[in-house]
Amino acid sequence: MEETKDFPANPPEKQGYRLEFYDEFNDTVLNTHKWLPSYLPQWSSRERSAPRYSLSGQSLRLHIEADQPAWCRDYDGEVRVSSLQTGCFSGPKGSKIGQHKFNPKLVVAEAQPTARLYTPKYGYFETRLKAVPIPGYMVALWMIGFEEQPEDSAVIDICEIFGQDITAESSQNGYGVKQFNDPSISDESYRDELAIDASKYHIYAAEWTPTYIDFYVDNVKTRRVEQSPNYPMQFMLGIYELPDRLEKNLSASAWPKTCEVDYFRGYQPVNDYR
Repeated sequence: MEETKDFPANPPEKQGYRLEFYDEFNDTVLNTHKWLPSYLPQWSSRERSAPRYSLSGQSLRLHIEADQPAWCRDYDGEVRVSSLQTGCFSGPKGSKIGQHKFNPKLVVAEAQPTARLYTPKYGYFETRLKAVPIPGYMVALWMIGFEEQPEDSAVIDICEIFGQDITAESSQNGYGVKQFNDPSISDESYRDELAIDASKYHIYAAEWTPTYIDFYVDNVKTRRVEQSPNYPMQFMLGIYELPDRLEKNLSASAWPKTCEVDYFRGYQPVNDYR
């Protein structure tokens, strides 16, 4: 059988677009002017939701480690996450104001300073990454509304890849839009079987316009969704350990569990969207 290979990186230049945000992860220190090293910290804390990660000077590696605590045990059980995000908004401690309120019982555990590191409204966005081919692990690049207003809360999933769906011959990629608390959006999510090994490098992208969103894998459009949130959104890039999907003998396997990210880029069309 022919060995599966990495899909090659795209050049930073994209015809008809200007590059407005990028991280090639070519340093050994995280650029905190671009990324917040926490996951929805208002519902937990910056300390408990801090990611485990390393930078080799060539890529970002997001880890789940053996001694890593659950990020928000009271409301998300034993789920463990290592994630970066490009914005943050919350109300005061004890309030119910905060981004991506995934459980109706949530209250702000630790108030967060407002941060808008990269919160575009429309654009073309892509990442090149390797997912984790182990059941119980999921890698995702997704977007959430900045949510200064509660209804500005839709989700755009660019890639959502579960370890149990990866083989050397094919892998499944989840993508689409979710309403969350935005009445103008209807849930429209898809999961495609692709002839790729997602544990190798592949490119996942979306073009978000005022009227539709196009989704791509390895520069090939997979689908158009005829919906579009109309407010600024931020990016979430992470690896998740999902206890209900783990194999029983996982504790004996090697640590850490790692996804690898080559780059993330955000573009705007030279002539804007018309």
